[in-house]
Order: sequence, then structure tokens, then C-alpha cells
Amino acid sequence: MNRQPKIAVIISSTRDARFGARAADWLMGFDRQRSDMDFELVDLKTFDLPLFNEKASNLWAPSEDPRAIAWQQKIAEFDGYVVVTAEYNHSITGALKNAFDSIGPEWQNKPAAIVSYGADNGVRAVEQWRQILANFNMHVVRSQVSLSLFTEFSETGVSPEERRTGGDRREEAHQDRGAEERRVGEWRADVAVTASKAPEP
Repeated sequence: MNRQPKIAVIISSTRDARFGARAADWLMGFDRQRSDMDFELVDLKTFDLPLFNEKASNLWAPSEDPRAIAWQQKIAEFDGYVVVTAEYNHSITGALKNAFDSIGPEWQNKPAAIVSYGADNGVRAVEQWRQILANFNMHVVRSQVSLSLFTEFSETGVSPEERRTGGDRREEAHQDRGAEERRVGEWRADVAVTASKAPEP
């Protein structure tokens, strides 16, 4: 492979009072320490996507709205994704679901990992995302990082609680939980980069 895998960390919420940017910034703090992958924060809020109103998915017909086209072009830059998802009313955010509906081939056959947060750590949103991502033939890492909205967020960032580990290892515990996710994600991203260079059959 001639280049490192390029991974997008996507913030799912577009609310002014959102918590997602804090979770994404916390995650990027670890990602910036890596030298084997290039990570970029992708803030859905900056794209001002309209509700999906195209004639069809761009799997079947080119999109016409320039905002949708700009979103598609951005997502196409990456070899894999980390979805930082909120849980709204036992479900996913409408903003990111709309963003996924606005794209087809750009997602397909690429790896994805999930970081969630919510009243119950966002786990119900994660289960729905697994179904949605599978529909795009995306390779979803089994491990996930799930954060409590009530106990692990502060006004300035994220302070994870201890997770099934001994001693005061809050940050280390989350890094350990993400280790498998990152190893598998790295391998899948390598595969995605290699496949993108293969000639058409």
C-alpha cells in the first residue's frame, strides 16, 4: 500500500447544544497519537445537508443538490469511518440518518466503528446503526466505546469512568476497549485502500 488509510471521525448531531463534539474531540486526542493512519474530524453540521429529496439514491441516479454532492465528495475521500453517535429517544439521530440516505456507493464495502453516548450509553442507537451499515455492505467492528451522558461528560470534555478493570484506569480502560476495534479497523482499512486501487474486472 502506497499511502496510509484515511479515516473520518463523523459527528452525528447537528444541534447547537450537542455533546457529540466533546466525544469526537476526546477520541481525536487518541487518534492523533497514531502514525499508521490519518484521521480527520468530519462535522456534519458544517455541510448544511437538506432532507433527502433527490430522484433516487446516487447509486441509481446522480444527485442534483450541490450540498448533497459536496457531502458525497467528502465521504468518498475516506477508507473507513468512526461514527460518533448520539441516542435520541431509543434511536439514532435524524441528521446522520439523512446523511447516510444522501449517499450510496461512497459508503459501500468500507469499514466502520462506532462510538456512542446517551442516557444508557447510546447502545440502542448502536444496534440500529449496525443494521443500517450492514445494508451498505460496510464491515462494522464488533467492539464499541459507549459513554454515559450523565456521568462521563463535563462542560469541557469527556472523562470516562472505569470499565470492568481494576484500579483507577479510566482513560486506559477506554483505550483497552478500543484496542480490538482499532486493530480490526486498521486491517479492514488496509483492505479498502488496496481494493480501491484494483483494476476493474
